[in-house]
Parts: sequence; structure tokens; C-alpha cells
Amino acid sequence: MKSIITLPTTSGALAFDGEPSDAELDAIERELPLIEAEVDLLDVEIMTLDRPATELDERRVRRARNRVLVERRKLTNRVATVHPGGVA
Repeated sequence: MKSIITLPTTSGALAFDGEPSDAELDAIERELPLIEAEVDLLDVEIMTLDRPATELDERRVRRARNRVLVERRKLTNRVATVHPGGVA
């Protein structure tokens, strides 16, 4: 039988309080417009699953995809300006 060794939680790296750090919250806030655009795209795609796509549905999907692309571009440009040497 193998024994399990537990490590002490005295190290700051091992301690986890279950809450996101300030840096993680900032990253989520920066990515929020992209997340919302992706959720909207998913909603539109789900809406068209159980029926034949009409011209209006195709426009909705196209608009939602374009919004995702725009938000990705904005996020990439923001990261590039924050980190001039490239993506961190």
C-alpha cells in the first residue's frame, strides 16, 4: 500500500483561498466584451439549430460572428499596446 504525503500549507504558493486574484479579475474585465460577443454568437447559433435557417437568421449569425472578430481584434490590439514586445 502506498502512503500519501501531505505538504504543509505554509508556503504562499500552496495556499489557495478560492478567490481570484486582482490580476485575474482585471484580465476577465478586459476580456468581458469578447466573452459577451461569443455568448451572443452561441445564442444565435442555438436559436437556429432546430429549424431551417432563414435569410434573417443568416444575417444574425453573420453579424454575431463579425462582432466576435471585432472584439478579438480590439483585445489583441489592447494587449499589443500594453506589451509592446508581443503578447505576454
